[in-house]
Amino acid sequence: MWLMAMFDLPVKSKAQKRSYTRFRKHLLNQGFCKLQYSVYARHCPSEDSASHYRDSVARELPSEGQVRLMSITDRQFGKMQVFVGEMSVATESAPVQLMLF
Repeated sequence: MWLMAMFDLPVKSKAQKRSYTRFRKHLLNQGFCKLQYSVYARHCPSEDSASHYRDSVARELPSEGQVRLMSITDRQFGKMQVFVGEMSVATESAPVQLMLF
């Protein structure tokens, strides 16, 4: 499954810019990748894993602005269409997972 983080944070004052940067860096440190401006996604192998990252994001919420988290399946994510200009490009693929027995 994929955990999507979408946010709209104010950046008018220096304090707000610092808060925005801190939140964005937290997402990147947690393994989220940027899909587009203020939309980040992270592949999670299970619902338990997604729950862990939801909690992590919730602990780092800025005091202002709006943050939304949404989980979607690999299949739904794979059906996403991405257009750059008039051209269609492939969606991001899930990272390779190792299975240990």
